[in-house]
Amino acid sequence: MSRGARWARSSGWWLLAERPDTHRDEHDLARERRTGGTFLPDERRLKAGELPESLGRRYLLEFDTDELLQQRFDVLVVGSGIAGLMAALSVGPECKVGLVTKARLTETGTWYAQGGIAGAVGEADSVELHLADTLVAGQGLCDERVVRAVVGEAAAALADLEALGVRFDLAENGGVSLAREGGHSLPRVLHTGDATGAAIQGALSSAIRSADHVDLFEDHFLADLLTAGERCVGALVLDGTTRRPAVFWADSVVLATGGCGQVYRVTTNPRIATGDGLAAAWRAGAEISDVEFVQFHPTALDHADHPRSLITEALRGEGAYLLDCSGERFMAGVHPLAELAPRDVVCREIEGVMVRCQQPHVWLDARHLGEAHLRKRFPTIWERCKEAGYDLSAELVPVAPAAHYMVGGVKVDLVGRTSLPGLYAAGEVTASGLHGANRLASNSLLEGVVFSRRIARALHDGVPAERAARIVSGPVEQTAAFTIGAARSTLQQAMTGFAGMIRSEGGLSEAAAVLAGLSRLLDVSLRRTEELEVQNMITVAALITHAARVRAETRGAHSRVDFPERDDANWAGHLVWQRGTTPRFVPVPVSHARVPGGGDQ
Repeated sequence: MSRGARWARSSGWWLLAERPDTHRDEHDLARERRTGGTFLPDERRLKAGELPESLGRRYLLEFDTDELLQQRFDVLVVGSGIAGLMAALSVGPECKVGLVTKARLTETGTWYAQGGIAGAVGEADSVELHLADTLVAGQGLCDERVVRAVVGEAAAALADLEALGVRFDLAENGGVSLAREGGHSLPRVLHTGDATGAAIQGALSSAIRSADHVDLFEDHFLADLLTAGERCVGALVLDGTTRRPAVFWADSVVLATGGCGQVYRVTTNPRIATGDGLAAAWRAGAEISDVEFVQFHPTALDHADHPRSLITEALRGEGAYLLDCSGERFMAGVHPLAELAPRDVVCREIEGVMVRCQQPHVWLDARHLGEAHLRKRFPTIWERCKEAGYDLSAELVPVAPAAHYMVGGVKVDLVGRTSLPGLYAAGEVTASGLHGANRLASNSLLEGVVFSRRIARALHDGVPAERAARIVSGPVEQTAAFTIGAARSTLQQAMTGFAGMIRSEGGLSEAAAVLAGLSRLLDVSLRRTEELEVQNMITVAALITHAARVRAETRGAHSRVDFPERDDANWAGHLVWQRGTTPRFVPVPVSHARVPGGGDQ
């Protein structure tokens, strides 16, 4: 931290700001009077796409691998959600696999997934219909080759899950029960009650604990990916109990660390979702893409819980309505699919209704579905509403959007390879091309399974690389005056207020200024997991904010009030970044998929 820096209180936030100087103009002074804080002058504020210098740092910790405990694996998997567990299980017993997870094995984003997993297995369904729905939701940015590969392998992926012990609900005729969710033109989502993720997590976790070829390391935190030359050769891992780093060398590393919802104050993601994998891949030099697209779920229970309790889209698929402050449905005239429109459409309409009604929520009405059906089909939601003081069968339930899913991430190809040799990735941490600008409901669990299976096949065909002998990081600062809790809160409030569901250049530039101050924490070598998490959150938040500033349009999960229209002439493509470079724009052919039920999107 520089001598002139201090922590300043601003609108209930703590931000790192320079001491006042004589070079601030009237614009800066007016902004300070408005907010009560000290901001950097405009000439010193970062331009869109211009990241703080601290984001160029290579390693978070200072280390010499020769001085640390070392282990070697054929394959190292980081993350224990559906993507990580399927990768470890699919590699096969001939490989020595290390599985690292930052908390307990079952504390993952997968565990919290309610709705289910999409697959075109119904009699009226087809791969082509699933493909079309995914392309529509993706707003022109899906890679059709990837979409076709994922939806085409759904049946095989689902069969693998069932072979590992996952049991999906059955219909009265004995066939699999299929639910309908937002953006789907017909029922397509396999489920286990309203706790599908927990069922999948439980079955796969049991299989992992029985797998002799997998060494499991719970409460181990990914501090950084290790590179030698232009190749990933393992990971630096922090033992959560001893707080001592260790070196896990590997011929191949599979990143499956999930999302980053915790960069927002209101999220459905568990506390562990701090973007660790994305930040580590950025520092290692892997390409990232589409990070401006952060999906908000339309219907999180408006309650004090943290994370927010999700009210699955499947409830609307069963017939629940969204009502405004006058008790009127507001989605029916907005989109042909009404309450089951793609999530970006529903979220923006809810936001408009909340502003019009001057309320922090809208209402979910499931009263007409009856207590018996609700208790049986949605037992988890029933209990969570009851705990919050609501009778789902007799009362309207307050719901509001919450940060839910990281659409962009580490750029991968059709077999999960990143741009960094030796590093693969699967699941929410990636930008695979499946989701485009907006994820279709329940495609994420499917993506995790399909890409993990593909990675396993690619690893079998690969040639073992030369192993690194020693890596020494550069020196870093050892001390700084800050409070981790205050830094985390400042970041979350800035992202929620300025870089959330609705964005503008003015708000995004304010978020960038706050993050520029916080980024100085990246120059300090820390040891506690919660401290490293905040460093990762700063990195990811800065990437999201600057990518959102660069994309001057509204598309899918990225909404700009100052650029309210989708702009295919200028923005039909992906923003791709690497550490040390400015973002480059990669154009794609525009998909003119039809919206099921009529109209173009």
